[in-house]
Amino acid sequence: MSQTSTPSTRHDNAPQVARCRAALFDLDGTLADTAPDLVAAVNKMRRVRGLELVPVEQLRPLASAGARGLIGGAFGIDPTHHEFASMREEFLANYEADLCIETTLFPGITELLDALDARGVRWGIVTNKVGRLTVPLVEQLGLAARAGCIVSGDTTPHSKPHPAPLLHAAETLALPPERIVYIGDDLRDVQAGFAAGMATVAAAYGYCGTDLPPAMWHAQHIVDSPRQLQHLLDSLASLG
Repeated sequence: MSQTSTPSTRHDNAPQVARCRAALFDLDGTLADTAPDLVAAVNKMRRVRGLELVPVEQLRPLASAGARGLIGGAFGIDPTHHEFASMREEFLANYEADLCIETTLFPGITELLDALDARGVRWGIVTNKVGRLTVPLVEQLGLAARAGCIVSGDTTPHSKPHPAPLLHAAETLALPPERIVYIGDDLRDVQAGFAAGMATVAAAYGYCGTDLPPAMWHAQHIVDSPRQLQHLLDSLASLG
């Protein structure tokens, strides 16, 4: 059952999902299980260096953090390391070459999006993944023609947790932020949603990182599966 996290006082007047008329989704770890291909990209880096491969499940929680998280998990370095920039480009090149080999939508996501479409509820994607990766991946997943907007990590000058990408999406959908719900599997998603003035949902079935658990993110709702998320979004009103 969907549960409400322990509220923070700053969320007392947050928008309610029941008043929303559109939904925005994070991509990696929320709509799509991209971890196998992301981990493969960083393991290719280890292979060429003569290192053992890291099991997918070990790096899986870091997938929503992209290059920063996966390179950090696989090599123990952060963006301040002198080799990080070049390793990031190597990682992105590996990933771009094999973008959608094992990536799939999470079970239940197809049904969820079908239900939104059937009711005339608009939805979109807001991700920190750069556009050169986001656009072809969304196309290969069959979502490009259906999404009301697709906002990548380089669409605006700032990426999440800054609210700029979400505000750009709201403008594209021609809706005030308080009439939109944002769903994501990372603390930055909830922070961005709150900063943008949107209702927030934590997708606990996703990657969720390795720091604070979703119950500590102060999202208005936590869902443990796309099916639970679909039930929560059943209250969204059509734009028709």
